[in-house]
Amino acid sequence: MRFRIDLKIFLFIILFYFTKQIEIYAMVMFFAILHEFGHLIAGLFLGMKPEKMEIMPYGVAISFKLTPKDYNCKIKCGNQLELKKILVALAGPITNVAIILIILQMNMNVFEGLMAIYANLLLVLFNFIPIYPLDGGRMIKGVLHMLLGKVKAEKYTNRLSFITLMLITFIASIVIYQVENIAIFLIVLVLWGIFIKEDRIYEKRNKIYELIEKSET
Repeated sequence: MRFRIDLKIFLFIILFYFTKQIEIYAMVMFFAILHEFGHLIAGLFLGMKPEKMEIMPYGVAISFKLTPKDYNCKIKCGNQLELKKILVALAGPITNVAIILIILQMNMNVFEGLMAIYANLLLVLFNFIPIYPLDGGRMIKGVLHMLLGKVKAEKYTNRLSFITLMLITFIASIVIYQVENIAIFLIVLVLWGIFIKEDRIYEKRNKIYELIEKSET
């Protein structure tokens, strides 16, 4: 399995340190790692093989390797592979919800308990945002793939990601003006970085689809 560290994480650490929010950032990163272990365990349970692990400013990302056998199974069994992807995506937020339930049963310091619950709720809400490749976007793409096919699923997921991001940016701009919290700005910045990267990949794939469509007509 390949391993990579996004060096922008050090910039985030410096920014949160000087804005005195390093403790909540460290806690979010800790629970983000547990969140990703939820994906990993679900993937291994479903027979998927981890291919790459990345440490990024907003957590850890693990991608799984798809073998010819997986694609052949997809052709034979229809939506089996997409269903696996949806379950793996859902496993992360479920892990954070489970952690919250455990914390509620523990005799923790009130402040520390609330901070831990807040960090996990933040991760659940962040990952359920319907922007690909966040968990919410991955689940929506998987469902659309099963209903409409690969090409339309990618097209509609890309459009939904852009619309959602524009709405979040508008709301965040108002909130940032009111509360002056740099964390909100950084979250929006990360979301735009994620979208731009995936949008470039989508545009390249879309050109291939168009060429294939023209060659068939």
